[in-house]
Amino acid sequence: MAQGKSAPTYAIRTLGCQMNVHDSERMAGLLEEAGYERAPGDPDDADVIVVNTCAVRENAATRLYGNLGLLATAKAQHPGMQIAVGGCLAQKDRGEILRRAPWVDVVFGTYNIGSLPALLERARHNQEAQVEIEEALVTFPSALPARRDSVASAWVSISVGCNNTCTFCIVPSLRGPERDRRPGDVLAEVRALVESGAIEVTLLGQNVNTYGVAFGDKLAFPSLLRACGGIEGLERVRFTSPHPAAFTLDVVSAMAETSNVMPSLHMPLQSGSDRILKSMRRSYRAERFLGILDRVRGVIPDAAITTDVIVGFPGETEEDFQDTLRVIERGRFVSAFTFQYSPRPGTPAALLDDQVPREVVQERFERLLELQEAISLEENRALVGRTLHLLVLDDAGRKDAESDRMSGRAPDNRLVHFAVREPRPRPGDIVTVEITYGAPHHLLADSPAETYHVRRTHAGDAWEGSGKSVGRFSPRSGEA
Repeated sequence: MAQGKSAPTYAIRTLGCQMNVHDSERMAGLLEEAGYERAPGDPDDADVIVVNTCAVRENAATRLYGNLGLLATAKAQHPGMQIAVGGCLAQKDRGEILRRAPWVDVVFGTYNIGSLPALLERARHNQEAQVEIEEALVTFPSALPARRDSVASAWVSISVGCNNTCTFCIVPSLRGPERDRRPGDVLAEVRALVESGAIEVTLLGQNVNTYGVAFGDKLAFPSLLRACGGIEGLERVRFTSPHPAAFTLDVVSAMAETSNVMPSLHMPLQSGSDRILKSMRRSYRAERFLGILDRVRGVIPDAAITTDVIVGFPGETEEDFQDTLRVIERGRFVSAFTFQYSPRPGTPAALLDDQVPREVVQERFERLLELQEAISLEENRALVGRTLHLLVLDDAGRKDAESDRMSGRAPDNRLVHFAVREPRPRPGDIVTVEITYGAPHHLLADSPAETYHVRRTHAGDAWEGSGKSVGRFSPRSGEA
């Protein structure tokens, strides 16, 4: 441990999805509860550096070992520094991490986040690396204390694991079968978050619309959405990600009828080819997928829908790819997370014949990007002249308190950069602006003063009252 400091410091590098971000906030909360402080300056100068990993894509290992290589140099320059690796890749690779990076002090899995402080202490005391990988979940990460990255917005996990068997995905083998939290525990956490300053929550799960399978309630997810609508002070509710096969009219109705559920939906497509969807073990077909979009837009006309697409899945032909382009064109997605297929060891798809040549995958990927960029631009330009209510983002406010431009999220989750006028909003406040320009990935609001309005919120009060920084949060549910 570095000398001359009142408390040891930590930094966390998060590689991966929203669930990883959620877990990193819990790791931070545990470390602060154990007496650590967030590193105020260069994170490479921290006494403890945690790398929270993802294992979904091929470059996950490359990113991890690239990070660890750089950290080896930092550790050599800072005697006593500890390096910990957690998350999905830690769960998967286990001893391989220490073999390739023997300067790592702690390796822990997705099921035992709560062990992190004890493992660091044990490694320090024993002067040897500690590896602890549990095979089953003991404590929901949501039951652990958190250091949130935002005062106004919070992640709330409603389930962990997944019961699907998609042939390209390694997540079920690393996070296990689906386990659901009880609705009362979820709602207790949401209420406590609102009391601590949050006005927006995002409900997280590998497949949120199968929530309730663990306790036999098929309507548990739409019921949860409606219950969130009754929480005073909660202004925005989002969720991710649903699975098209289990997305029902009950969910659509709950979205439309619950005023604080936002008009945004992330609906993973993966492929527009029925043949490829079958090979992926995605239990829906293209027309069903498009029918869901039509039903959502029928009752929520302003819904902004985003998606995931995989290009170059084994056996994908040009005809299959053209099917995907047709669904993208009809789907009119605001944005799409697009990926080139890469074999993941341990997944059925990695063993399939007809792996598509990399140059073919790259060429198709570029065509997909070109189409989606054009659609995103058209969809965003259609909002020029519209008045939107933005939740002002924390990071924009922290970077430069005197900047003449800040950023916020519209109700449909689009990113908007806006010209700051008086009164100046705080992160967490709601600002009303008129959109003046649309780009593929953001909107601009350089609107006249008469269309600019700021509504102060308890999230802005919390940001200001906490010294203009994020804060600690301890859940109140009785989970164990």
